Amino acid sequence: MLGIILKLIVNAVALFAVVRLVPGISIAGTGNLFVAALVLGFLNAVLRPIISFFTLPITVLTLGLFTLVVNGAVFALAAWIVPGFSVAGIGSAIVGALVFSVVSFVLNMIVRPVE
Repeated sequence: MLGIILKLIVNAVALFAVVRLVPGISIAGTGNLFVAALVLGFLNAVLRPIISFFTLPITVLTLGLFTLVVNGAVFALAAWIVPGFSVAGIGSAIVGALVFSVVSFVLNMIVRPVE
């Protein structure tokens, strides 16, 4: 349980960094930030692998670069689902997903959940 809460906090901090660093991405408040982090975590765990499976031929043809588009689409979908979380366009979504992934990875390396 502590690991899930820690992962939510890490995702929220990563999303806050995205909002501060990437133009075109905004969030209304702290509550929306945590809801958006929760939705992003859920979509990344459930929906992104399914989409990645079905777009595998395109991903292979583009040498993996289509994964950026898939991540951006999932990021934009989370913004569409969560009120108060907005993304200006697909370019902002792709850059936001990339920054979110990098910041989340670094934070997960620093903060290890206790299991």
